[in-house]
Amino acid sequence: MDLVLCHTTADFDALGAAVGLCVLRPGSRIVLTGGCHPTVRDFLALHRDEYPLIERRSVNPQRIRSITIVDTSQRDRLGKAAEWLDLPQVSEIAVFDHHLEAHSDIPATVTQIEAVGASTTLIVEKLKNQAEKSDIPFRLLPSEATVMALGIHVDTGSLTFEGATARDAIALAWLMEQGASLGVIAEYVEPGLSPQLQDLLREALNNLRSETLHGYSVAWVLLSTEAYVPGLSSLASRLLDLTETDALLLGNVYKFGENENNRNIDPESPVSNRLTIIGRSRIEGTNLSELFKPLGGGGHARAASLATRDVDALLTLNQLADELKTQIPHPPTARELMSSPVRSIRPETSVGEAHRILLRYGHSGLSVVDAGDRLAGIISRRDIDIALHHGFSHAPVKGYMTPQLKTIAPDTLLPEIESLMVTYDIGRLPVLENGQLVGIVTRTDVLRELHQQKARDRGSNAELSYCAVPESVEQLLRSRISPELWQLLSIAANIAQNRGWQLYIVGGAVRDLLLATDDTLALTDIDLVVDGKCGSDDSGAGVELASSLQKLYPESRLDVHGQFQTAALLWHKDSAFGSLWVDIATARTEFYPYPAANPEVEASSIRQDLYRRDFTINALAVRLGVPRSGELLDFFCGLLDLESKQIRVLHANSFIEDPTRIYRAVRFAVRLGFEIEPQTEGYIRNALASGIYYRIQGENGRAPALETRLKSELKYILQAPYWKVALQMLGDLQALRCIHPSLELDRELWRQLRLLDRCLNGRKKEGSATDYVTDVTDVTDRRKKEKGRRKEEKGRRKEEEGRRKEEEGRRKEEEGRRKEEEGRDNALFPIPHSPFPIINIPDWQMRLEVLIAYLAPEYRGKVAANLQLPADSIKRLEVLEAGKNQLAENLPKCELPSQLVLLLRNYELPVLIAIALQSPRSARRQIWEYLTKWANVEPPLNGNDLKALGYKPGPGFKRMLDDLLAAKLDGNLGDRAAAISFLAERYPQA
Repeated sequence: MDLVLCHTTADFDALGAAVGLCVLRPGSRIVLTGGCHPTVRDFLALHRDEYPLIERRSVNPQRIRSITIVDTSQRDRLGKAAEWLDLPQVSEIAVFDHHLEAHSDIPATVTQIEAVGASTTLIVEKLKNQAEKSDIPFRLLPSEATVMALGIHVDTGSLTFEGATARDAIALAWLMEQGASLGVIAEYVEPGLSPQLQDLLREALNNLRSETLHGYSVAWVLLSTEAYVPGLSSLASRLLDLTETDALLLGNVYKFGENENNRNIDPESPVSNRLTIIGRSRIEGTNLSELFKPLGGGGHARAASLATRDVDALLTLNQLADELKTQIPHPPTARELMSSPVRSIRPETSVGEAHRILLRYGHSGLSVVDAGDRLAGIISRRDIDIALHHGFSHAPVKGYMTPQLKTIAPDTLLPEIESLMVTYDIGRLPVLENGQLVGIVTRTDVLRELHQQKARDRGSNAELSYCAVPESVEQLLRSRISPELWQLLSIAANIAQNRGWQLYIVGGAVRDLLLATDDTLALTDIDLVVDGKCGSDDSGAGVELASSLQKLYPESRLDVHGQFQTAALLWHKDSAFGSLWVDIATARTEFYPYPAANPEVEASSIRQDLYRRDFTINALAVRLGVPRSGELLDFFCGLLDLESKQIRVLHANSFIEDPTRIYRAVRFAVRLGFEIEPQTEGYIRNALASGIYYRIQGENGRAPALETRLKSELKYILQAPYWKVALQMLGDLQALRCIHPSLELDRELWRQLRLLDRCLNGRKKEGSATDYVTDVTDVTDRRKKEKGRRKEEKGRRKEEEGRRKEEEGRRKEEEGRRKEEEGRDNALFPIPHSPFPIINIPDWQMRLEVLIAYLAPEYRGKVAANLQLPADSIKRLEVLEAGKNQLAENLPKCELPSQLVLLLRNYELPVLIAIALQSPRSARRQIWEYLTKWANVEPPLNGNDLKALGYKPGPGFKRMLDDLLAAKLDGNLGDRAAAISFLAERYPQA
C-alpha cells in the first residue's frame, strides 16, 4: 500500500498536493491524519468520492510499502500516523514541502523543499513535465485540476501573498488549461476585504432581505455611501457565501453632486443619484445579463452588473429582485435524481456478506431494511472496511450501520438535498414514500446534476465543464432521422410516460448521431432502455412497451427474451422503416459470477444500465419524453472520449469479466479511426497475461464469453473490410490467446492469411458485395473459358516436359515478385485471377479456420467445437493433419494431370486450401494448378451419352467416365468422336 499523508488540520494545499501525487503514482491512497479546515471539510462533503481518500483506521500498517508527506516536514504534524514512519518494511519516505524555515525531523529518503508559494506547485511541475515528455496525450480530470488550483490559490492568496512566485502562476495557468473549474475555486477561496468593505458587509447583513422560492434563496440589499466604493464585487461574493444565498442583488446608491455631506441619503427620494447593482447567482436557468440589459447593464449569466442614474434606487432594486425570481426554474426533485430500485439487506446480514454484495454491484453503501421493508439504517463501504479490518466479518451489519438517518421525500428539491448532504456530511439520502424505501440519492447523483446544470449554462464563466454537451440533442436527432422513425420514438416515449417510466435511446445510435457529419443518419439498429418498474408481470417494462408498440405496428415482428427482460421489434424491407431492428430493454445491471461467464441481470436504474456497457463512447443516452426531453446522459465522459478519438473502458475489471470486449475495443478503434486509451490497453494486457480465462475453463468446464460470443466478435472483424488492420492489432495485443493460449500472429500465420486472401480475391467477381461466391454469370464465364482451353488440351501433354524445364525459371520470377510485393521469403499463389471453383463458405469462416488450423492438431477440433463452428468445419479441422500427410506422400507421385485430379478430387475444397496454405511451395503449386486448371474439366461424354451409345447403366459408368476424364486431362482425347472411339476400344459392347 502506498500512502500520501496530509498534516493534521489539512488545508487545500495539502489536499491538492496529495491528489497530484496520486495522479503521478496511480494506486496511492490519501490519509487525512487529523481533520481538516472547515472549508476543506465542506468541500469534501460534496467531492470526497472523487479522490482516493482512506480513513486512518482502515489502514493495515503491515501492508504499507511507501509513505509520502506533503506540506510539512515535521513528525508532530502527522498525529498518530507518525508511528508508521518507523515501520521496518517501509521502503521509501518522501517529503514535499515549501516551508524552508521548518526543521525536518522525518527520516526521508526523498526530499524536495523549495521556496514556492504552495507545496502543490512542486507536484504540478512534475505533472506538467511528465505531460510534455509523454508521447501519449495527457489530461487531468477537472476534479483533480480544480483541487490543485485551490491549493495554490489559498496558500498564495490568489498570487497576492508575499511568498507567491512566478512558478505558482505558471502552475495555475497550466491547471486552468487542464480544466480547473473557476466556479468551484471561487466558491472556496476567501479573498480579504478592506476595512470600508468590512463595515459595509456588517451593514448589508443587518439590512438584507431574502425570500425562498423553489428551494432557492434570493436576497437583495441597498447600501448608501458618500461616494463610489471599489471592490463591491468582492463584497457581493463574500455576502453570498456568508448568507449561503443562491442569488444576490447588491445595490449601492450615492450622490454625485458637490455636496460633501451625503452619508444619510434617503434611498426612496427621487433625487439625482447614481446607482450601481452587482448581481451574483448560482441558480441554473437565471440570466443576470439579460436581467440588467434594459437598464444598460450586462456581463455573464451568473455574474453581471449595471450602473445607472436618476432613478428611484429602492424601487429599481425591488423590481429587479421580482424579475429575478420569475427566472428561477423548478429544480429537480429527488424522484428525478434517485437511483431505484435500491439494493437492500436485512439487519441480520453478516458484514462479510454485505461486503460481497458491495463488490458484486459496485455500490459504496447498502440500505438496511427490517422484515416489513421499513428502513432501519444504512451501512457504508467505509463502515464495512473498518469492521473487516478488525476481524468482524461474521458479525451482523446492525451493529455497524447508521440507524439515525436523514431521509427525504420524492418531491424534495435539489437545493434542500444538497444542503442536507453538506450540513450533515451525508453521502446518501434514502427516499421514502408512504414509509417505504423507493430510491436513494447519493453524492454522485447530486454532483452529476450540478455539473450538468453548469454545462447546460453555456454562458457562465463558472461552468464546470466535464464534458461538452450539445445544445439540443433532441433537435439534432429529429433533424437527422426519418419522420417515420421520429414518430415511432415519440409514440414509444408517450407510452412510457403514461406508465410512469422514462425512455432513453442509448449506445451506438447516440454515438453515431454525435459523430455523424451528414445531415441524414441511416439507423438500422436502435437500442431503447426503459427505466421503470412493470407492475403487470415479471417480464419487465421493456417487454411491455415492445408489446404495446407491436399492436400499433402489426407489420413488425416481436421477439421476446424474458430472461434478460428485453424484446425486439423487427421490420424487413418495410416501405417506411426499411430493415430496422429496435431493441427495447428494461434498465438493468449485470453481474458476472466468474470471469468470462454469461452475466446475470437484474432490474436497475439507467445509470447502472449504462455502467454495465463496454466503453464510455457506448455509455451515452438521450432522454425521450418529458421532463427534459433530449437531455444527454453522459455519466462517464464519453463525449470527451469521442472528441479525443479514444476507446476507454468503464472499469478496470471489464476485460476480466468479458474478454470479448478486447475484440470490440479493437473493432471500434479500427472502424472509427480511434486509439485505445493507454490505461485501457494496460487493462487488456493484464487480463491476457493473467491466464484467468483458461483457469476458469478448467474450474468451470466452460467460459461462455470464449464460445459463441467470441465467435460473433471474430465474425464481425474477419468479415469487415478492415480485417487485416484489426487482426494485426489483436496480434500486437496478443489477444488471439483468447482463442487458444498458444495462438499468436507470427510471420508464418500472417503469410498464410495473406495467401488465403489472395486466393479468395482471385476467385471473386470484381465488385461482389457478398462473401459467398455463387454468382451464376461468373460460373458461366469460367465454363466458356474452360471450353476454349479444352481445344488446347491435346497439345498440352507434348508441352508438359517443356513446362517442367521452365519451372525453375518461373520460380525465380515468382521469388522476385514476392520480394517486391512483401519483402518476405514466402511464395504467394502464382495465378491470382484464374477461374476458381465455387466455395459455399463465408470468407470470415475461412479466415477463422486458418487461424485455428495454425494450432497443434490435437487442439483444432476442440477449439472449433468450443467456438461452436458448424459440424463440417469441425470435421475439416480434425482431418486436416491426416489429409496434409497423405498429400505430402502422394503429390510427388503425380506426374500427369489425371493423377493429380483423381487424387485431389476426393478432398473438400476448403480442406485443399487449408492444406495448401501449410504445404511447401511445390505442393501448393500442384493444388493451385488443380483448382485453377483441372477442377472444372469434365469428361467429353456424360451418362446420357453412354446410354445413347447403348451402354447399360451401372457401376461401370463411373469407371468409364473416369477413364474419359483422365484421357482428356492427359491430352489423349480431342473431340467427341475421339471419345466414342476411345470407349469402343476400351469398353467394347457385346
